[in-house]
Amino acid sequence: MKSPRRMLAFVIAGVVVIAAAGWVVSTRLRSPADEAARRTAPKASLVTAAVERRKLVSTIVVSGTLAYGSPVPLTLAGVVGGTSELQRVTRAPRQGRLAEGAVFMEVNGRPVFALRGSVPMHRTIGPGTEGKDVKQLQKALRRLGFGGPASGVFDGATIAAVTRMYKKKGYEAQQPTLADRQAYDQLRKAVQTARETLATEKQALDQGRDVLPLKVKLANAKTDLKSARAALKEAEGQRLTPEDDAKLATADTTVRAAEEKLLEAEQALTAARSQPTATPTATPAPQTTDTSLLELRVDNARAELEQAREAYGRIMEEARQARAKLLEELRKAVRTANDGLVTAQQALRQARQLSPTKLKVADAAKDVAAARSLLAEFSRTYGTAIPPGEVVFLPKLPARVQKTGVKAGQAVENEVATVTSSTFMVTGTVETAESDLLRAGMSAVIELDSGKTYPATLTAVGEKATVPGQEKAADNTQPVLLTPSSMKGLKGLSGTAVTARVTVGATEEPVLVVPVAAVVTGADGKARVQVEYATDKTKEVQVRTGLTADGNVEVSGTLHEGDRVVVGDA
Repeated sequence: MKSPRRMLAFVIAGVVVIAAAGWVVSTRLRSPADEAARRTAPKASLVTAAVERRKLVSTIVVSGTLAYGSPVPLTLAGVVGGTSELQRVTRAPRQGRLAEGAVFMEVNGRPVFALRGSVPMHRTIGPGTEGKDVKQLQKALRRLGFGGPASGVFDGATIAAVTRMYKKKGYEAQQPTLADRQAYDQLRKAVQTARETLATEKQALDQGRDVLPLKVKLANAKTDLKSARAALKEAEGQRLTPEDDAKLATADTTVRAAEEKLLEAEQALTAARSQPTATPTATPAPQTTDTSLLELRVDNARAELEQAREAYGRIMEEARQARAKLLEELRKAVRTANDGLVTAQQALRQARQLSPTKLKVADAAKDVAAARSLLAEFSRTYGTAIPPGEVVFLPKLPARVQKTGVKAGQAVENEVATVTSSTFMVTGTVETAESDLLRAGMSAVIELDSGKTYPATLTAVGEKATVPGQEKAADNTQPVLLTPSSMKGLKGLSGTAVTARVTVGATEEPVLVVPVAAVVTGADGKARVQVEYATDKTKEVQVRTGLTADGNVEVSGTLHEGDRVVVGDA
């Protein structure tokens, strides 16, 4: 028989089970009214957003790749060294930084220098070479401290500077090859042989019997002309001949003697005329002194003086005429001698032209001219030179060797390496519609997956942003190029995918902003928002819109920070 206490426990447990079952059933059973009420949609309410005051920044997002910029494939412009034998790499380019003046690689044991310049290496630069490429080379040598001019001419001073550059790197500047030296020596000997032949033929021509008498006549004609010119010069230097001088001296003496005689006669006449006459006591008839004889003497003296002067004049005129005649005869003698010289020269020239030896002399002279021309042309490029393959000009240095195209032991045929700038760049694309908002120089931020950001600048948009080797952008996109402001923290991240945000607009101060969905433009073209002033009660407020960014738009009007504007119905 069971105890009363155990019976009571069973009863209580049963009641609990029955009560629990009733509760479960009651929760699952609803009346038709309750079920209809549960399925009825709740009353609609407004979806609103607060009006905020903050700075607004509009950006365009660019997905791109961080890499070293401006890749340029490099090929050598020609042979390295002085011969065109097989060009084989003896030291391949190394990846990494490439400074100006560095040896980029070696071919056949010869260096290939990297220098800064926009004019590509395209020829051998040798002695006497002129041009923009030479001036570019000279400027590079000066920057590297090797000196030299900047004249654009590859002269001796430039050769010395090139020699110093090669020596500093442990090489010797390219000297003429054995074949060049042999060719130069052969040309030099050819000139010497031609000159010797010309001299021999000239000697044979000059010593020929057919022209020897004419040479004597020519020599005599030269002597005659010289003597005639000397006599004429001497006569032109003398006013009178010695004979004329003696005659004029005698005539001059006669004139002076006649002048003295006239003077004495005139003085005697004057004295006679001035002598006083004695007066007696008685008054006789007046008496006069007889001066007729003295007057006769004066007249005779005057006549003699006139004759003496006329004689002097005749002698002077005769001397002048004699001198003029002598000078004319001497000038005629000079002309005759000169004509004789010209005749002798022409006779000798014609005789030489008719001489068989003359043809040999003419041919020998042509041979000399031809040999000298060949030697001069060869000499212009003979000496220390820079072969076309021993210098690579790059627009910007230092640069970076990104990829090598050859290995040691391989033949140089095509591209040897790819060189980039030493700075990072981000290449990417944006939709064409967005690219119209972009301008070179805009500020940007580069974001890594880690969340770190780096300031940058938009460098180029469109064709100017196209990078050699990069895949062509899709038809509805445009390439963009960004340059980080600093390399700090980016080293080792080449090839990393990044996100860049280019700032295309920003407000200077905090402004009121609302979601773009809150602004509605009416039929009148004016923008409005619905402002909730009480629960589910709104009023329409006209606003002016400004900058749009990140789904928000700048607004101004009778709005206040904290107001709630309708963005939709719930």
